[in-house]
Amino acid sequence: MRPRKIHRYSMIKRYGKIVDALVKYEFGYIADRMGIGGIRPLRSRIKKPEKVHKDTDSGPKKARLMLEELGPTYIKLGQILSMRQDLIPPEYADEFSKLQDEVQPFGMEEVERLIMEELGSHITDIFECFENTPIAAASIGQVHRAKLKTGEDVVVKVQRPGIKKIIEADLDIMYSIAAFAEEHLPEAKLYRPVEIVEEFERSIKAEMDYTQEGRNADHFARNFRDHPRIYIPKVYWDHSSMKVLTLEYIDGVKSNSFGELERMGVDRTEVATEVLKSFMKQIYDDGFFHADLHPGNVFIMKDGMIALLDFGMAGFLSRDMRNLLIDDLIAITKGDTVLYIELLRDLGSIGDDVDLSSLKVDIDHLLYKYYGRPIRQLNTALILEEMINLLRKYKVRVPANVALLSKGAMTAESFGSIMDPDVNLTVIAEPFAKQAIKDRLRLTNIASSVYRDYNNWTRVLHKAPMQISHILEIAERGYLKLRFDSHGFDRIVAELDAASNRLSFSLIISAIIVGSSLIIQTGMEPHIWGVPLLGVIGFLVAGFFGMWLVIYILRTGRI
Repeated sequence: MRPRKIHRYSMIKRYGKIVDALVKYEFGYIADRMGIGGIRPLRSRIKKPEKVHKDTDSGPKKARLMLEELGPTYIKLGQILSMRQDLIPPEYADEFSKLQDEVQPFGMEEVERLIMEELGSHITDIFECFENTPIAAASIGQVHRAKLKTGEDVVVKVQRPGIKKIIEADLDIMYSIAAFAEEHLPEAKLYRPVEIVEEFERSIKAEMDYTQEGRNADHFARNFRDHPRIYIPKVYWDHSSMKVLTLEYIDGVKSNSFGELERMGVDRTEVATEVLKSFMKQIYDDGFFHADLHPGNVFIMKDGMIALLDFGMAGFLSRDMRNLLIDDLIAITKGDTVLYIELLRDLGSIGDDVDLSSLKVDIDHLLYKYYGRPIRQLNTALILEEMINLLRKYKVRVPANVALLSKGAMTAESFGSIMDPDVNLTVIAEPFAKQAIKDRLRLTNIASSVYRDYNNWTRVLHKAPMQISHILEIAERGYLKLRFDSHGFDRIVAELDAASNRLSFSLIISAIIVGSSLIIQTGMEPHIWGVPLLGVIGFLVAGFFGMWLVIYILRTGRI
């Protein structure tokens, strides 16, 4: 777990806002169960909770509104979770996909200052013209149209000032909350919240590093350099950095602007087929895929080329992972449940607490449902959704890149159905999958796999005698250790600490009352209303802290 870097007071203050939001949107029981309800400011605990939602609002909608109120980092977290239906219920994932990442743009002074800091030149030295009003503004950055001195039309993505500091602070708090949840909420351990935050940190830091998006664009450009229909915009590296990204401007029409496409004579079915074929190529041939192929990221150019945009959300599949996915496809088409479960083990998704017999029965039922059906009757997005719901039921954890692939496939199929409801992703994927299976059966690939396994086994056998000798030596010395997990013990200790703190606080209040009474008996100067002033102050302090303690006990329910 990463160390906390922000000031303790700032963290407590932010915690208070988070707990306030939980209470406001009727999730206060979560804070109470974690034992952090007492962090709320006294003023918030005394006054009646503010209510901005309707009684008819669903739990998922309240959760979305709460994330929007907490700010950009939590909006991004919700967007990441919307792709993880293996972790959260589908109704929450669907609602989180509606999270809007649109904010007020920042001014040109900040844009010019950042460009000077990042690129080392004034904005007028780099660009012939630069539009002051951004064409898009989000929590991480905003995008402006511009023209380089060399004449190229470009778009310039500029990072929002101070956003890194805000995200770092929120990440520190997220790690603290996740670790606390794992420790105090038994059911939270099944979802491994710390790992979720780690995944989120990798994702948002990659999004904040514009050079990563630029490298993704270059990677796609190499993979599609000989493609007759797919076009990837050029990155202008001389005018790009971690916080500024300059890309070729695409003069085209959004793929869902059907009226414009009709006037251009564009065949929507052909566009849908080409985009889905390109997605299959990314998965089976390249192992590097665009995970957000919605209509806003697909433009049709005047020459008929199809431009793919926005490369911040991309996934990588290693050769071994692609082989596992192919084996997975074979298991589904053959109805081989045992093989499918073994593949889940290979992915590291099945823990010791999974009920394998019940999981096998449910997977048997799901595979039987689709076994033997014609390809044209299969709906890839629906099958993926049903499979993910089943895995979530048994707390089977899907690796992040596979979850991203699943989300990418659903988005791609949704794009295809928007362009032409009769286009079927499964039909388009079939020849790619068959070719991938044939490639695996080539003698050269088999020989390569055997050689790689031979090297691995040679290394294992070489190290085995030394490792066995080391274990026996430790055992002989009596140094073997057994580690026990004390579930719930830490919570008991925390409760005892809280109880002792309240008792100590009560004793201090009692001592102040006794001391004040003795002072009043002495009649010492000065007086107020004929009573020693110091004694009156003591009673007021004791009364204030006594009321605070009573309110705290009543609101937390810990009497």
